[in-house]
Amino acid sequence: MSAKQTLVKAINAAGLPAFEPVVKLAFMDEPRVQMRKIGLYIGVPILAFGLFLALWGAVAKSVVTKYGTLPTPGEVWHEASNLYTAHNLAREEERKYYVELAEKTAKQKTEASELRVKAATAATPEEKTAIEKRAARLEGLVEKAALKKYSGSPTYLDQIFTSLKTVFTGFLIASAIAVPLGIVCGLSKTFMAAVTPMIQIFKPVSPLAWLPIVMIIVGAMYTTDPSVAWFEKSFLTSAITVALCSLWPTLINTALGVSSIDKDFLNVARVLKLGWFEKVWRIVIPASLPLIFTGLRLSLSVGWMVLIAAEMLAQNPGLGKFVWDMFQNGSSQTLSQIMVAVFTIGIIGFMLDRIMIVFQKAVSFEAVVA
Repeated sequence: MSAKQTLVKAINAAGLPAFEPVVKLAFMDEPRVQMRKIGLYIGVPILAFGLFLALWGAVAKSVVTKYGTLPTPGEVWHEASNLYTAHNLAREEERKYYVELAEKTAKQKTEASELRVKAATAATPEEKTAIEKRAARLEGLVEKAALKKYSGSPTYLDQIFTSLKTVFTGFLIASAIAVPLGIVCGLSKTFMAAVTPMIQIFKPVSPLAWLPIVMIIVGAMYTTDPSVAWFEKSFLTSAITVALCSLWPTLINTALGVSSIDKDFLNVARVLKLGWFEKVWRIVIPASLPLIFTGLRLSLSVGWMVLIAAEMLAQNPGLGKFVWDMFQNGSSQTLSQIMVAVFTIGIIGFMLDRIMIVFQKAVSFEAVVA
């Protein structure tokens, strides 16, 4: 395979076919044709987005709100730079905190060791006991210092990573429920008929309706001491709400994929006398993977949209809480920071979709994945 073919294949696998003409043009493959395609697939979108930004900038100052005028694209970019700078400053403060803590701990360890030595040569039992108490107190402080964590507020980038962790947790929970149920639905018409009414009832339910129920249940069942808990209640509430709202596309597409398997495949399983689990693992899942991944892709997109509302109400420290805090803050930077969050949410959603397309293409025999 030539270098050009390798690059074209990689670009298509990544779900970025718009850049295929760029690669072909680099290898001088029909330059005029490729230039037209570049203008259509890259130039036109860039021009349209540029016009959008220009229109936004022209209209912004004429829209007056209680927080001031609508921010221009330049002001939003400036605020994004400020948030990144604030993140770097916070990381520097965190680094200084741990350096100072390490120096203080090392000093206390040294003093404790010296006191232990001094206690061994104490003149009287009373003096020895007093010295040992001082050494024990210092050693206790050293042990406590090892458990201390930086208590600074999460930065904007920290909140992005929290949101990603939350959505992937919810997505994995949803997938673990939806894929097995979808397989059983696809293989059993009776089971499919039994669960179809519940799917139709629960699928349209808003996350704002699920969230209070999840909060009550998590609050009642997750009673672990917060100091030793693996997860915060707000994190679990957001992740479970995401799971409840995002499992349906995977469930429906998995059931469709399994029920659409060529009957010859199932006949082969009967001829080979495969057990139920072996048939599912060796024949059913491989044959239905393209549609399963279509469902997973849709579920991740739904989960990312649901996440923001869930974090707002559950007060989980992610992008949703950031938007809510900025709205409550009411400062002159409120609109700019919310717009930064809007673009961040959109860009991350696009990237997550591209990632799922890569996996979908890897298991799909179809020529094009939309």
